[in-house]
This record gives sequence, C-alpha cells and structure tokens, in this order.
Amino acid sequence: MAYEPITLKEAWTRLDGRRLLYRTNSGPTPPGAPTLVHVHGFAVSGRYLMPTAWRLAPEFPTFVPDLPGFGRSQRPPHPFTIPQLADALARFMDAVGLERAVLLGNSLGCPITAQFVHAHRDRIQGAIFCSPAGGLYNQPFLRGVSQLLRVFLREPLDLAPVTAGDYLHYGVLPSINLARSMLAQPTLERIAEMTVPTLIVLGSRDPLVNESRARVMAPQLPHVTAVVIDGAAHALNWSHPEQLANVVRSWMLGRPIHDDPAVPGRLRIISLARDVARVPEELAAPPS
Repeated sequence: MAYEPITLKEAWTRLDGRRLLYRTNSGPTPPGAPTLVHVHGFAVSGRYLMPTAWRLAPEFPTFVPDLPGFGRSQRPPHPFTIPQLADALARFMDAVGLERAVLLGNSLGCPITAQFVHAHRDRIQGAIFCSPAGGLYNQPFLRGVSQLLRVFLREPLDLAPVTAGDYLHYGVLPSINLARSMLAQPTLERIAEMTVPTLIVLGSRDPLVNESRARVMAPQLPHVTAVVIDGAAHALNWSHPEQLANVVRSWMLGRPIHDDPAVPGRLRIISLARDVARVPEELAAPPS
C-alpha cells in the first residue's frame, strides 16, 4: 500500500529532553476544524497510519507522532507503560501547542487512548478506537499471542517491510512485555465507562477483537457509534484507508455514515450514538 505524503510533513520536537518525530499538515486546514492525533499500535511507529492520515489531513489539523521509544523517536531509559504512554501523549500535545484533540488509536493506540480519557479528560474532544484489542477475549496470554500471530498472516504483504524494522528496533523483550500489557487491558469495558463522543471501527477478519461482544455492548451506550469494515483485519489504517477515512470524516462532521462502494471493504453499522446529532457540537465545544 503506497501512500502519498503530500498533505503531511515530518517535524521534530523534544519530550523530556529527548527528540520525538511526528508528522503534521504541510498545508492549511479549514478554520475551526477539530484536531486529529493518530496513535500508533504495538511496537511500531506512525508510518503505517499514514495512508489514512494523509487522506484526512486536508480537512483536519493532523498529528501522527512516534511515541517515545518507538520508530525514530528517542528511547526513554526504560520502556514506557500504557499509563506512561498516555501521559507522554499529553506532554506531546503541550509541546506542539494542542489544548484538546480527537484521538484516533489503532491496536495499542486504543488502550493508550482509553487511559488518556481517564487521566486527561479535559484534553480530549472525542475518541476513535480502531481494532480495540485487550481484555478477556485475548486471555490467557498464550491465546493472545496466537491471535497476534494470526494477525500477521491476515495483513497485506506490503505492510511487512514497513513494520519489520520497527519491531526489531523496539526489541524482543520489550515487545513481549508490551504485548502482555496490551492484551490484558479491558479496552471495551473502559469504553463503556466513558462519556466522550466515541467511534469504534472493527475489521471483520481481526482475530484480536470480539465482534460479537461489541455488537452486544455498543447499542447500549448512548455515546458510541460502532461500525465494521468487511474484509479488514487489524491494521485497517493501512489495508482499508479509504473506507476508514470515509467513516472517520463522516463521524467527525456529523454526517450520516454510508458505505463507499468505490473503495475496498464493505461497511456495516453496528450501532449509532443516540445523540449523534450532537457529535460535531461536542467536538467543537469546550469541556463542561
């Protein structure tokens, strides 16, 4: 999956005295549009998020950081835990001058986003969970590891060269510890406790996510809209960026979410937030 980075450029900032890479808009965006911060997954960098990010960047201020220790960002003395990564994300927002944002997390980015909502509620306008792994469905640990291995077999072959170097860079032992922490996170249960406008996007072929559980839970939550992209696995930001961008764009702008038949991956709606008409208003409004 080639991507066109024309709408995004690389930049650097410093976090806790160490260099941190991020990507951001190379051109102007509509005034007043909510900001999107893309949060990458397990042991990788933000590179694989770019196919979705560059499609949304013309309409929303966009940031795609490599969190501390990931990708080309410098390592902290010890690998960060999920709460530490959420706090680092808040400090990154401080460093680039963001008071509030919508977080768009994939894989590990989902428990990081859930923790961010818990610890920094006043900094988040909305939360988007793509492939929210974690919890009893991924336990015990060996079951979760087997699900992770199946993920690698279901992703497009052109994703492997993008992520392989990131995995090697992060390291084997830190990756094992991070996987154990990610798979133990009760991400769907954390979403149920939230009150911010929330979008959940699942891939129908994702072995890490329990679609049946999401179908039971999501319609009971007034703040949640949930959709499934048929044919997508775990890294749908890379494999199905057009359809994912279509869903995110519609949700962010308060438009009806419709399948785009011109792009891969058919769309199925699990539930619509009962206060869906208020989503754009809440994304733009200051916290109460």
